[in-house]
Amino acid sequence: MDDYEETRPLLVNDELTDEDRSEQDSYLDKVKNGKLYMATFAAVLGPLSFGFVLGYSSPAIPQLRKIQDPRLQLSTEEASWFGSVVTIGAALGGLLGGWVVERIGRKLSLMFCAVPFICGFTVIIAAESHWMLYVGRVFTGLASGVTSLVVPLYISETAHERVRGTMGSCVQLMVVTGIMGAYITGLFLDWQWLAITSSIPPTLMLEQSFSLADLKDPGVFKPLGIGIMMMLLQQMTGINAIMFYAETIFEQAHFESSDVATVIVAATQVVFTAIAAIIMDKAGRKALLILSGVTMCVSEAVFGVYFKLTVKHNNSSLMSVLTDAQGSLAEQPPTDLAWLAVGSMGLFIAGFALGWGPTPWLVMSEIFPTRVRGLGSALCVLTNWTCAFIVTKTFQNLMDAITSAGTFWMFSGLCALSVIFTAIFVPETKGKTLEEIQARFKGTHQH
Repeated sequence: MDDYEETRPLLVNDELTDEDRSEQDSYLDKVKNGKLYMATFAAVLGPLSFGFVLGYSSPAIPQLRKIQDPRLQLSTEEASWFGSVVTIGAALGGLLGGWVVERIGRKLSLMFCAVPFICGFTVIIAAESHWMLYVGRVFTGLASGVTSLVVPLYISETAHERVRGTMGSCVQLMVVTGIMGAYITGLFLDWQWLAITSSIPPTLMLEQSFSLADLKDPGVFKPLGIGIMMMLLQQMTGINAIMFYAETIFEQAHFESSDVATVIVAATQVVFTAIAAIIMDKAGRKALLILSGVTMCVSEAVFGVYFKLTVKHNNSSLMSVLTDAQGSLAEQPPTDLAWLAVGSMGLFIAGFALGWGPTPWLVMSEIFPTRVRGLGSALCVLTNWTCAFIVTKTFQNLMDAITSAGTFWMFSGLCALSVIFTAIFVPETKGKTLEEIQARFKGTHQH
């Protein structure tokens, strides 16, 4: 397509003589439009994503109206905001798009659109409050506004007059296709899985700088595999499951104030994340990941022992143990065992904050080559939040199926797996330039 763009100014003079027009027709008869079609297809993934944004609220709102979680349940007024706030983002995106397209060009602007699309749906997937739902919608609206300006402009400037009408019409075709896709997908998936599905088209927009041939390059497929696995293993440690039942565990240890429990958990995370930041460039990434993985493995194994000793029946879940038929607290376990649970949780949070909390995000930013950094990072973020959703969604089901003790022993085993994976596959990036890191993946580094 680049060769075509270089010759195109010769073909679009305002006034053409009959001879010039005949020469132009002759030239266009020989033009092969394959690259043009591929470029247009990549561009109209933006309007397809726009369509998913517009269509998302229709199946999602009825589910969010009925959801049991009061933090997310929408009233009639809140539902109207959820559906309409996207237009505010789109309006801002229209203004931003005019500035961006002149500063960084058409193609980079198209790639830029993918970022707020993916971030917006990621915030919706991870939402724990109404404002997060609204923020996610504003971000996707912002991307939609930029897209609605940039894509028609890009197509009109790259397509010749014989196909410009067809190519330009594809913009609206893809918008309505995206709306239909959201409606159909909403028949089978809940609002979170629908958001995950809706984030796929904007992720594909980054193939404009990436081809399948790049996967043959060890400088691409090795860091991509490592990045995705690190995000998967980060969530498979069970961090969200632990945090989900943190308050209940503190109640068992006779911490009656949930505010105190929250402060203790938050303070532990802050302190050990700060420690990690201070020693990261001295201790190294691998050392902290391994120490973190071992700490979490031990703490969750102890968690499993705690639940094994306190659960009266192997097939009982944590919630059924804590509450009787009338909803009151069941007989409390011995205080020393409750403190064992609190100690295990504190150890786990400290271990996670020290390594597997911050380090995967740092390593992700270091290992990708420039040309695939956007796509690689997007895939890693999508993997992280998808796994977070799966773990949170299935946690209670796991405890029902393999008992509370079995669930935490499973998480402990996955933490052990993270240690092995780190030792074998994760490169040490401490003190290395991005070029040296890439050379290591390609096998060209110097000893």
